[in-house]
Amino acid sequence: MKINLDQAGKYRITDFIAQHTHVTSTPSKSHLHRSQRKLTFVQATEIDIADSSGIALKASLELMAKRVGGYENLGFIRDDYKNYLKMKRTIQMKVGETGGVLEYLQSMQLEDPYFFYAIQVDQDDLISNIFWANAKLMIAYSHFGDVVSFDTNYRKNQSGQPFAMFLGVNHHNQTTIFGAALLYDESAETFIWLFDTFVKAMSGKKPKTILTDQDPAMAKALTSQWPETCHRLCIWHLYENAAKHLSGVFAKFREFAKDFSSCIYDYEEEQEFFLAWNAMLEKYDLKDNDWLI
Repeated sequence: MKINLDQAGKYRITDFIAQHTHVTSTPSKSHLHRSQRKLTFVQATEIDIADSSGIALKASLELMAKRVGGYENLGFIRDDYKNYLKMKRTIQMKVGETGGVLEYLQSMQLEDPYFFYAIQVDQDDLISNIFWANAKLMIAYSHFGDVVSFDTNYRKNQSGQPFAMFLGVNHHNQTTIFGAALLYDESAETFIWLFDTFVKAMSGKKPKTILTDQDPAMAKALTSQWPETCHRLCIWHLYENAAKHLSGVFAKFREFAKDFSSCIYDYEEEQEFFLAWNAMLEKYDLKDNDWLI
């Protein structure tokens, strides 16, 4: 069907071939169309965990489908699952080769002219640290990069190298990635190079706040390179530290864990948080606790 806009500003059908029509897909089949299929970040992570744990594709896919109420609600099909694993293993194979890393990153840059990567080599001219980000990640950072979570808890299976990610939250309260790096170690020098490279990739913009596990080497690099950025502990590590410093309180009061969790997870407004926090300190007589004040 051809539609033209005439001089009067009206759209008119100028050509129509009825033989080229077809029956519209039913709602139960719409999830099979390529345009309607997409692996989310959470689903990809779940596939990675299943694959690394040795769970068969069929069993993993069946479990994911049951969790969302059927295959039609997954948002992808078996072929998408297989293609993701194939792509992942291809990348791992290329990154695992000494000369393949640079070749792979250069090929990505040819496919996407806005793909950014940086490689640091050691005194023997061997690759030590790698950072990369594409245009989509850079755009996401420009919109949502005021607060960044920096995580180095992931490890490459064979060599144990840290896999670091710069993460944030978008306007739909979804986790979004700003950049990723494969590091040689977790020294202050490595983090200094990484933070400088990240800012370079993001056109000089530094985050207003960064959440980390406050590793000493990481804290040193942040103080040196991003002194104006507010450095805070992420909630997960905050709760872990609380479990260490307040073990006696947790053991003595059965309700304390619930009230403490409510304070750090349930309140978004500053005033509401302080009201709940002070009420908790009053309830459990913790106003003189040095770690909580």
